[in-house]
Amino acid sequence: MEPLRAGDPSRIGRYRLLRRLGAGGMGVVFLARAPGGAIAAVKTVRSSYADESGFRARFRREVEAARQVGSRWVVPLLDADAEAETPWLATSYIPGPSLAEAVDTFGPLSPASVRVLGVRLAQALDAVHGAGLVHRDVKPGNVLLAPDGPRLIDFGIARAPEATALTSSGVIVGSPGFLSPEQARAQGGEIGPPSDVFSLGCVLAFAATGVRPFGGGAAAGVLLRTVYEEPDPASLPDALAPLLSACLHKDPADRPSLARLRATLTEGTAADPAAPSDWLPASVTRLINDRSASVLTIGSIEPTQVSASAPSDTASTQGTARTAGTASTAGTASTASPEAVTLTAVTATRPTPRTVGRRGFLRLGSTAGLLAAGGGGAWWWSSRAKPGPPTPSGTGRPRPELVVAFHGDLTGTSKESGKAQLDGARLAVEHIAADSGLPFRLKLRTYDDGGDTRRAEELATRLAKDAKVLAVLGPTTDACFSATERTYTEAVMPVVSVSVGVDTQNASFGSNIFHCHAALHVTYGLLAAPCVRYLSNHVDARRVFLVDDRAQGDFAWTVCDQVERALRQGGRDATATRVAAGRIDYASLAAEVRSARADAVVFTGDAVRAAGLASALTAARFTGTRMATERALDAGFLRSAGAAAKGWVFATGFTDPTARASARAFTAAYRARFGTAPGRYAAEAYDAVMFLAQACDKDGTALRERGAIARRMPEVTYSGITRTVKYESGYGYNHDAMFEFQVVGGTFRYLGQYLEAAGS
Repeated sequence: MEPLRAGDPSRIGRYRLLRRLGAGGMGVVFLARAPGGAIAAVKTVRSSYADESGFRARFRREVEAARQVGSRWVVPLLDADAEAETPWLATSYIPGPSLAEAVDTFGPLSPASVRVLGVRLAQALDAVHGAGLVHRDVKPGNVLLAPDGPRLIDFGIARAPEATALTSSGVIVGSPGFLSPEQARAQGGEIGPPSDVFSLGCVLAFAATGVRPFGGGAAAGVLLRTVYEEPDPASLPDALAPLLSACLHKDPADRPSLARLRATLTEGTAADPAAPSDWLPASVTRLINDRSASVLTIGSIEPTQVSASAPSDTASTQGTARTAGTASTAGTASTASPEAVTLTAVTATRPTPRTVGRRGFLRLGSTAGLLAAGGGGAWWWSSRAKPGPPTPSGTGRPRPELVVAFHGDLTGTSKESGKAQLDGARLAVEHIAADSGLPFRLKLRTYDDGGDTRRAEELATRLAKDAKVLAVLGPTTDACFSATERTYTEAVMPVVSVSVGVDTQNASFGSNIFHCHAALHVTYGLLAAPCVRYLSNHVDARRVFLVDDRAQGDFAWTVCDQVERALRQGGRDATATRVAAGRIDYASLAAEVRSARADAVVFTGDAVRAAGLASALTAARFTGTRMATERALDAGFLRSAGAAAKGWVFATGFTDPTARASARAFTAAYRARFGTAPGRYAAEAYDAVMFLAQACDKDGTALRERGAIARRMPEVTYSGITRTVKYESGYGYNHDAMFEFQVVGGTFRYLGQYLEAAGS
């Protein structure tokens, strides 16, 4: 079997998956490459949901609908298999932004651009209706922008007007804010082509003004306004107000036909030629060009290639450059404490600059985008051979102070992790202060959100407005990160997170503005890689029982989905079951495992629930492999499970600095400074600050503007004590920084980076 892992995606049909583009409902969309090298978008349905007859029928209908529509302005279907165990379809990939993203990022389109947009979308819908279908989900998110014109996508809920609905009676199908009054009333039998005209009117109004005709907020309120109120006058531009008002008429019979819509939009312009090459704003065109270039880079990547130079835990602690560029070292004697130890040098390289998208955020921790594993063991050196000048210019003036804000949970439920991160960051700042070769010093300001999302939002707003704050380390929790992401994004704030696990590649509000986040933690789905490798290469499990714990939400779903798909493609049997977020009947669950004749179990719940299952499996005399994720790796698991904890294996996105040769000096310094062993994420937080310091130093000059620092982040390769922080186009940060632990002798024993872990 070719194991699923970051950098070695699985295949769907004849397509090799390169990266996940997004997810919605029960489907996931991947960027993929065909054998001939063409790039495509592949949409899949989780196999366990595909067993539901209604959902499979809906997917089959989507494929049939897409095959019937032939238009230059509709993204073409390339291939599909609705009958596969994991149903999928592939379409051409359009690298441009959606209309929603473009308007949110760059503002409304010009009247001329809106006219071209309207004419082309009307032509696309004409083809849809000509095939006897109604799209039923025309919205800005389903319109992709290309240099020659827009493209309509997603036939997931398209159907013929007379066809039997695939949803229950009274169920609203569509996107509130852009669906028609008849859709809002869930009157399936009355939804015909005029419904798409209404939606198109909403889309054009939004494109022209940036205002949704029936407002935003709760879906119920939007639906009521759609049915009973007139559109917001601010959403109707003067030049198009009469036409759009007609499109938004409550009575379908009073709405204009698509032919009349096209004729009105082309009045006073050239007679419907191909869309001019300059129909989009220059800013949008540049974004399309940047993404097109990035796609070419992705297409040249060989996903199965694994760097042979990645250092192991037993490698020398001397950092080494992994790409060509100007190497730099830094550091002088540390004054962190009287017991400070001698530390080895850090080496960083500066690869060729890349274009940075809004997803440039960096996560440096557990499961959202960690530094490349094994990172060269480098700590800031305490006595380098060639110290730099005492000041940036040699004039004797003090170095400028750059402010980094620590935004984390210091008093809430995640306070232990937050405090460990803060201590690791403090240690890094102290070592940076001792390095006279740097053109600046860092000042760390501390802010506590207590794990409360409202407080986190307030802090983010405050820090975004503080011009002195140039970067943020944090937040600690997924919820607080999600609550602050938009604020930090719009402020172009460089953000480096350590323990965040949400997938920022798929934020619900789309790719707006310039996103400058990096993470020392891998995305949820990547934790499937160490699970699959361990089950396939170490224990050769043939029948794996996966437990999707609903208490963990999308995290559990994603891990189970990825593991299930990879194992089945490797010829192994995988069974997934869901347990409710409430109380679990552990005995029944264990009996289900035995009934399935499983030789391995993967549980996605937390420590308490994992301990309950561990005890039940032991009582049921299950002797197979038992795996869990970092969410269960807690002392509480050991206490509650007792002897039943023995042998459990855990996949994590964080390392154990006390067991890594590259982090021994850090561990000693941490003990000397704080009187205890490094807490979880402390070492990752140290690397996060050191990475930020590297990003703030451009050829000996201190960068003192947020945008400049954020743009430089993907240019820097930093070899740290936990991994190497490096941005890879199409993959982001830290896609292979995953680790394994096992319960041995009543404690969690670190096995290593998952590709090198002992026994795996």
